[in-house]
Amino acid sequence: MTPENDRSHVTESASRGPDGRTALVTGATGYVGGLLVPRLLEAGWRVRVLSRSRERVASTAWSDDVDIVTGDASDPRDLATACEGVDVAYYLLHSMDGEGDFRERDRELAELFARVCEDAAVGRIVYLGGLLPQGEQDLSDHLASRAEVGQVFLDSRVPAACLQAGMVLGAGSASFEVLRHLTERLPAMGVPPWLHQQVQPIAVDDALHYLVGAAELDPELNRTFDIGGPDVDTYVGLVERYARVAGIHRRPVVTVPLITPELASYWIALVTPVDLGLARPLVGSLRHDMVCHEDDLSRLVGPPPGGATSFEAAVRAALAESSPQTFGRNVRRAAGMVAACAVAGSLASDPNSRWYRSLDLPSWQPPKAAFPIAWTTLYVAIAAVSASATTQLDDEARDGEATAYWRALGGNLVLNAGWSALFFRARRPWLAAAGAAALATSSADLTRRAGSVSRGHGIALAPYPAWCAFATALSTEIARRNPLTPVSRS
Repeated sequence: MTPENDRSHVTESASRGPDGRTALVTGATGYVGGLLVPRLLEAGWRVRVLSRSRERVASTAWSDDVDIVTGDASDPRDLATACEGVDVAYYLLHSMDGEGDFRERDRELAELFARVCEDAAVGRIVYLGGLLPQGEQDLSDHLASRAEVGQVFLDSRVPAACLQAGMVLGAGSASFEVLRHLTERLPAMGVPPWLHQQVQPIAVDDALHYLVGAAELDPELNRTFDIGGPDVDTYVGLVERYARVAGIHRRPVVTVPLITPELASYWIALVTPVDLGLARPLVGSLRHDMVCHEDDLSRLVGPPPGGATSFEAAVRAALAESSPQTFGRNVRRAAGMVAACAVAGSLASDPNSRWYRSLDLPSWQPPKAAFPIAWTTLYVAIAAVSASATTQLDDEARDGEATAYWRALGGNLVLNAGWSALFFRARRPWLAAAGAAALATSSADLTRRAGSVSRGHGIALAPYPAWCAFATALSTEIARRNPLTPVSRS
């Protein structure tokens, strides 16, 4: 056995599952997998996890209670090691990263997993996929991939329970975070017609109940199971209900037929913490009705304790450790800082002075009207991205990074307003060029910080350092052309 496949074994008391059985969880550092592991431990299972990153597993609260196999699910040897002696194998993997053909990669990965489970005589595969509309042939790539993976497992010699769920309601679920952030961060919405399709979400606790229960199904059962909560509504309806639960004002929603899934995915990547590679397939699936067509699993393993969780109760639970008002506070803070900078810079600027009109300006300088348009657009982007990025840092308890971002923003805006004072008031073109260079460097750093929160934030702020770099080149050229310009106060 190679060091990469070494296992961290747990104590004998923690290892005993029902009748000494072992459950393998793949995707254990993902959202659902990370919550499933402690549920299985509570149910008495011995749990083994397969992960490429031992460090990520070690950072979890349950790492000392599981058997860790460090390896890659695409490597047959790593999978064979992980599946040895396993009674139930949970498949919670996907390849939706925006790179290449994720459907092909998902299918190949599932086929390998099924073959290794067959060779290891695994007793059951449990898979969590997506709710499928009945009778539709033109499925989105996301749902088509989920259906293909499920079929791979159903066609294998290992009995499979393929659970099919729609939106999972819980803090950290990608689909829930999209709903949450769109509702909290947009005062009004223009939505495509396909957001009026029917959706049946499920609370994450209920989904975990069914995942744990699926391990105890009759060994002869090999089929799909729809799982969902008690509420069926449109996505637009869920937006309105979320706003009521979160205590924020009702969001006006207007249907805009011209919004394409591609455009919507870019917008989601900008406004929410969901990466573009995941936003695209998620958005594509919203054009289908995603509702349950049967409730057999609830009959076989029993309903969740206390019954199915309502949408409102699930949202309240998801928001227990966060405040829907955080974004509003950060918007006001960022907007106030940016507005102060804009006012200070405007008061310091005097493009109509005799001194400025006497300067030898390069031919490639933009017309005077371009500057207020460019800066107004950039100021809006700075405020919006900063509020969004710091809110996400707050939500993820990255307090140190949030504080550092605010400090970087403050320093950047001081440099921003300071350029106008150096150029128009002090009338020192070379000092202004140096100030512009410092501002460009600071803007690049601010964009880097925003990009570390999400790629969408970085892309949205990227025009700012680009414009500041242009301003540096322009300031430098003006200083070079006007080396002996008198400092006239007239």
